[in-house]
Amino acid sequence: MSEVLLQASGLRLAFGGVKAADGIDLGVMKGEFLAIIGPNGAGKTTFINMTTGYLRPNAGTITYDGRRITGMSPRAIVKLGIARSFQLPQLFVEHTVEQNIALAVASRDGIWSPLTPLLRPRFRDEARDLLGRFGLSAIADTRADALNEGARKLADIAMAVALKPRLLLMDEPTSGVAASEKMEVVETLARVLRDAAVTAVFVEHDMDVVERFADRVAVWSQGRIAALGPPTEVLNDPAVQRDVIGIERHA
Repeated sequence: MSEVLLQASGLRLAFGGVKAADGIDLGVMKGEFLAIIGPNGAGKTTFINMTTGYLRPNAGTITYDGRRITGMSPRAIVKLGIARSFQLPQLFVEHTVEQNIALAVASRDGIWSPLTPLLRPRFRDEARDLLGRFGLSAIADTRADALNEGARKLADIAMAVALKPRLLLMDEPTSGVAASEKMEVVETLARVLRDAAVTAVFVEHDMDVVERFADRVAVWSQGRIAALGPPTEVLNDPAVQRDVIGIERHA
């Protein structure tokens, strides 16, 4: 049986009268790719925010590799080996792609100066290596604000991978990416992350991406997990097709 890397137990969080998490219990297995699907407002991003320290649950616990991380700061959680990417890429738009990655590499070492990482060869060398793995070498000297959405997404996730996480949480990695580029983007992500033995949790609305790349699928509904299992089982569930997949395809 696979080893549990992340365990959420009894997570509850409400915003006023809205229950964003209503008793979430979920174990993420080491080495797996877990997709989270569900309609807007179901609590998917809230789960990522609680796991990465941006929100604190009202009740429940989150443990990572056997250590309780509930309520820890985002920076402390990153140091333990958990990284994330956002629905909207968080890039330094005035810098080149290589410079963005170099800044991320330096931050892993506790260096936050905006200039030092750009002057030290070891940071830039590691950045170039990572860009090669993501297939981004050709745009290394391109400013981030000149990238198309697919390249922006890859560069944003490359910055997260530069932190050398064991667990990466991605919020809609294909959001805004042209349909013709989606599969290529996700294939690149899957190859890099599996080669680096990174466990991945990703929120996704494209069911073709989920079916092709997820090892398991968790369905969120009104702050709860409505279904959990292999993609073929979950995506063929009549209730999921009616309540989730129908919504996604209509959208």
